[in-house]
Amino acid sequence: MENNLSKWFVYRITLVAAIGGLLFGYDTAVIAGAIGFLQTKFQLSPVMMGWIASCALIGCIVGAMFAGSLSDWAGRKKILILSAILFAVSSLGITLFDSINAFVFFRIIGGLGIGIASMLAPMYIAEIAPADIRGKLVSINQLGIVTGILLIYFVNAAIAGLYDEAWNIAVGWRWMFGSGLLPSGIFLVLLIFVPESPRWLSEHGKTDESLAILTRINGQQKAIIEQESIDRSILLEESGAITELFKPGLRKALVIGVVLAIFSQVTGINAIMYYAPEIFKSTGDGSNSALLQTILVGLVNLVFTFVAIKYVDRSGRKSLLLAGAAGMSVCLALTGAAFYFNMVQGWLVLITILAYIAFFAVSLGPLTFVIIAEIFPNRLRGIAMSICIFFLWAAVYLVSQTFPVLLQSIGNAYTFWIFMLMSIIAFLFVWKVVPETKGKSLEEIEQMWSTNK
Repeated sequence: MENNLSKWFVYRITLVAAIGGLLFGYDTAVIAGAIGFLQTKFQLSPVMMGWIASCALIGCIVGAMFAGSLSDWAGRKKILILSAILFAVSSLGITLFDSINAFVFFRIIGGLGIGIASMLAPMYIAEIAPADIRGKLVSINQLGIVTGILLIYFVNAAIAGLYDEAWNIAVGWRWMFGSGLLPSGIFLVLLIFVPESPRWLSEHGKTDESLAILTRINGQQKAIIEQESIDRSILLEESGAITELFKPGLRKALVIGVVLAIFSQVTGINAIMYYAPEIFKSTGDGSNSALLQTILVGLVNLVFTFVAIKYVDRSGRKSLLLAGAAGMSVCLALTGAAFYFNMVQGWLVLITILAYIAFFAVSLGPLTFVIIAEIFPNRLRGIAMSICIFFLWAAVYLVSQTFPVLLQSIGNAYTFWIFMLMSIIAFLFVWKVVPETKGKSLEEIEQMWSTNK
């Protein structure tokens, strides 16, 4: 009975934290349904279209940059609450103000929330999760992200179908962004009822509170052992200065975290997520058909994230990353070939993109967050994850800003082949550099770096 109650407790905490992931997916993908209407309303050039699609990412970069140090100071829970407030302010502002400048301002505000949640939600889950199911639990954050993406695809399609094209251009796109108020409010309320990270509490001398939470998660016997391990780790720690990350051992961990974060984006996922309707329109489909095909993208992303959740603690991180990167490379090669040989009519492009999404969803999608949430020592996890997620959002910005320009300048085929090349390099990097971490406690992984100098 105690074991079942402990599991329910940790899954409940994880699901609440994963709503941060849901808002991350919801708020980043809402642009996919609105970008065409925004382009028409404001007569956007390809460069301006890239800016409108990616302006939120400026906020994401800043949010990720400071989330680690803020959460080290105030606690994981309080800064997650801040992210929920920023989401809500962004949604409300875009709904109320009808100008391109207001849109950019409030998208950047929302981006701050996304950047914070993208870094803190997986870190918080990793810090409360038992070692044997940590991969599964952190992957639930990715499930939240893809659920948010799928949900906003349905919301976008429903709003776009309410009235005609003229209404969508004038008003509908603002409703799409305003719909984010509901999940933001739910996240804010539920966060009140989750505990603080036990590792953060221990770092701040609140051992009794930490042990009480660990007991609810692991049961009393395991909690005492884990608390002793955390306490030993703290006693052995140095000051936690950022310069430690550049010392032998931890330097390799930082390289792995940063490079994986970059590869998770420069392999093309957000280009497809942000611009999916426009990609499908380029194959000859109309707006409604393109939006429905985009929903298929979201469904596949959701289904195969469940596959990752099932196998991440069985097969391990590395084998799934290798399989995913290899599959993505093949799918992107075929997508580029379909455009190059003008075989875009029918279902070919849709099938190759859906297959690409499936391979991403079982590998780089969830496992990037799993790995960067578990490979750093407790004292440095906040700042180290901020660095990794900073590079992730910088890569998202680069891809989102350049994608429409690449399509116009070199065409669809070569653009997808660039993403294919990135996927091949990602495969080689994982094969040669990334270690397996399944089944290890966070403190055991920390010890691994100290012996790997």
